[in-house]
Amino acid sequence: MSDLALPIRTERLLLRHYRADDVDALHAYYSDPVVARYIPWEPWTREFTAEMVGKRIHHTSITGVDSRLAVVVEHRGEVVGDLILWPADETLSRGELGWAFHPSASGRGFATEAVRAFLGVAFEYCGMHRVIAQLNALNAASARLCERVGMVKEAQLRRDYWTKGAWADNVIYGLLAEEWQGR
Repeated sequence: MSDLALPIRTERLLLRHYRADDVDALHAYYSDPVVARYIPWEPWTREFTAEMVGKRIHHTSITGVDSRLAVVVEHRGEVVGDLILWPADETLSRGELGWAFHPSASGRGFATEAVRAFLGVAFEYCGMHRVIAQLNALNAASARLCERVGMVKEAQLRRDYWTKGAWADNVIYGLLAEEWQGR
């Protein structure tokens, strides 16, 4: 599969590939302990942010089990978040979606708009059959986001993974292609 033709424009947002000059914008929220509390990493240092941006610049398509599709989300020229999609199995027909958004973007519907657009990419461009999101059970904002975009809570795995010094419950939300098409 070729690289996705970006940018994607929604009503208010622009979803585009990562660029080297995104480091400061992404560091502004990934370095925030509030944002980092439910992601696998501690708050990002500037050096780690530069490393992650350097990797994600190359995440432009789903072509194999180790591939990724990563986009930055802009509103009026300002980075408000980012999304990443990766294969959940070797068939490339199941995907997993992750996201992070700047706290200043909260409550404005940007995450909902961006995730909906990216689900469209997963199902319509990548031809996926199923997309999931796995989140810490304490992450109520992401759970609400999953539900707003039509994902269904499928499981809650108790004390499923060790993170930041404690066991955490893992909640799995899923959406099937036919549910997406019938929305």
